[in-house]
Amino acid sequence: MATNITGIITGIKYVPLLGEQLPEYDFAQFNINSAKTACIVHDRQYTFALSKWVSPKRSRSYPFERVYNTLNHSKKITVIPVVKDEGEQGDCDYVQWDTVSLMSLLDVFVIFAYYDTAEVNPRNKQKITRQQFNAQFVNKKIREIEQYHSSALHWNLNELKTNFSKILDKADCAYKTIERNTGVKLHSREGLAKIKKTIRDNTADFFMELSRQKSEQAQKRESVTVQPKESLQSLSKATITICNYLGGKYFLTADEVGFEGKKIILVESKHSKKTLLPSVGDIKDGLWKMALFSNLSCVAVNEIPMKSEAVLVLTSPKIKSRVCSKESAKSVDTLLTQNKFSPKQMEIVKTLFEEAKRNNFVVEIRYSP
Repeated sequence: MATNITGIITGIKYVPLLGEQLPEYDFAQFNINSAKTACIVHDRQYTFALSKWVSPKRSRSYPFERVYNTLNHSKKITVIPVVKDEGEQGDCDYVQWDTVSLMSLLDVFVIFAYYDTAEVNPRNKQKITRQQFNAQFVNKKIREIEQYHSSALHWNLNELKTNFSKILDKADCAYKTIERNTGVKLHSREGLAKIKKTIRDNTADFFMELSRQKSEQAQKRESVTVQPKESLQSLSKATITICNYLGGKYFLTADEVGFEGKKIILVESKHSKKTLLPSVGDIKDGLWKMALFSNLSCVAVNEIPMKSEAVLVLTSPKIKSRVCSKESAKSVDTLLTQNKFSPKQMEIVKTLFEEAKRNNFVVEIRYSP
């Protein structure tokens, strides 16, 4: 029987400790294209932590690592392209509502943005590269958020219902200009036209529901797929459907599940074949799920109420023994010494374990081939 897990999130309480020192920019000189992927933007009155995505698709380029690096700031913004077309021989991805929903859960304001310049890819003349956002448009939206005094959730909903279709129009026009200027044939605009028609004919709520359906389908596909960076003790993936206090639904998966009496263990797994630890980017990509899983309430498994525990598992064939964040500092030091962790790796592990304790989840480091 499939394991179907449901839960509710009424708010996110999470203290990130692995976040980086972010570069700071004065808003008067700010340009989204030259800025780092996570940064601080400030003027005389306001300060924001800002991250940017290089693709609307969540599985590309660690976007959640960038968002994670902004989580310990009070006002957070992320800039996501509504579409990224790399040319007829490349990918063409569109933003999905479930991505925006996850940002809302984390209290992150989303700026839907669009690319308006690009260059021919020197390695493949049938593709484009170095796509640049319309920086003036992004700055205008930052100014609007400065004056916006409701929650990120309400901003994100309002942007979808009021402005999303107009931004799609801007993206469509910009890609026509890029296609003409570069001579590179891009994908058919049918996908973009279909989204715009869906919103115009059926209201934004219909688009959200359509996107949720796609997300649910992706959830089902992922629940039977093992990714290259996962090393699981079993193939016991499970679907997790999270509701927020407004009734919105988010469709996720757990890499593994286990049971201890009336408690379910929700596992996110990250694996490294060549090093003792997965990359920091991989680890942070796992931490955003810990932020969600550790804030679940009213959890049920196949409609049976249960308690839950979130676990981030880091595996490598180079690890000779096992340790977890619940153990004593002495046990942790012993494992790190036995496995010849570098001083930098030791610092990462100890900070990660402290983050787990503060946020009520578990980190486990163990051997896996």
